[in-house]
Amino acid sequence: MLTKQLKWTLLVVLALIWGSSFILIKKGLVGLSPYQLGALRIIFTALFLLIIGFKSLTEIKQHQWKYIAVTALFGTFLPAFLFAIAETKVNSSICSILNSLTPLNTLLIGIIAFGLAFKRSQFIGVVIGLIGTAILICNGKQESTENYTYAVLVIIASICYALNVNLIKKYLSDVKPLSITTGNFSVLLIPALIVLFSTNFLEIVSWPATQHSMLFIMILGIVGTGVANILFFKLIQMSSPVFASSVTYLIPIVAFFWGLMDNEMLTTFQFFGAFIILVGVYLANKK
Repeated sequence: MLTKQLKWTLLVVLALIWGSSFILIKKGLVGLSPYQLGALRIIFTALFLLIIGFKSLTEIKQHQWKYIAVTALFGTFLPAFLFAIAETKVNSSICSILNSLTPLNTLLIGIIAFGLAFKRSQFIGVVIGLIGTAILICNGKQESTENYTYAVLVIIASICYALNVNLIKKYLSDVKPLSITTGNFSVLLIPALIVLFSTNFLEIVSWPATQHSMLFIMILGIVGTGVANILFFKLIQMSSPVFASSVTYLIPIVAFFWGLMDNEMLTTFQFFGAFIILVGVYLANKK
C-alpha cells in the first residue's frame, strides 16, 4: 500500500517539476541560443550531481557504463537540444502536449525491441494518440511551415525518452537512481562544455539578459533535470516503464497553466488534438 502511494506521489511531483520545465526553457531562450541553453542545462545538472552523487559512481559496474552512456545520449543529451530548438518556433504548451506521446512510444518500442506484451486496447490507444498528433501537427503546418517542422523535433525527443525508459528498465534496474543519473551527466559534461564554448557564449555571458536566462536554466538543470531524473529512475524501478512515462498525462496541465500566465493561448483545434492524444495515452496505459 505504501509503495502504491509513493508511486503516485512521485508521479505528481514529477508532473509539477517537468510541467514547469517548458516555461523555463522559454524564458531561457530570451538571452541564450538553443545550443547554449541545452549545454548549460547539462552542465548545471552535471555539477550539481557530481557534488551530491560522486561516490555513487563506484556502484556502477564496468559492463554497465555502456548502458549509462547510451541512456545519457537518448534520455538527456539529444532531448535537451531538441526541446530548446523546438521552442524557438513552437509555444511551450504545444511542446508539453506533444511530449505526451512518450508513453505511446514507450509501448511501441517495448513491443518492437523488447518483446513487451500488449493488449488490443493499448494498440487502439496508440492509433488514437497518433491521430491526435496529426491534428496538432497539421494545425501547426497551416499556421507556419516552420512550426510544423519544429514540432517534429518534440516527437523525436519523445521517442528518445521512450527508448531511454525501456533501456533503464531492462539493463539498469539493479543500479541505484542516483548512480544512474550521476553517471549519465558525468558522461555528458565534456561534450556539453565543447558545445557551449563552440558558440559565442564568452562574448555574451556578461550581458544582463544572458545572466537572467542562465538563472532560469540553472533552476531547470538542478531541479527540473537533476532532482527529477533521480525521482524518475526510482519510479521506473518501482513500477513499470509505461506507468513511469505516464507522468506526461499531467505535464501538459501544469504547462498549460504556466502558458496562460505567459499569454499563450491554444486554438479550439489544438485543444481537440490535445484531448485526443491524452485519450490515446489513457487507453495505451489502461490495464
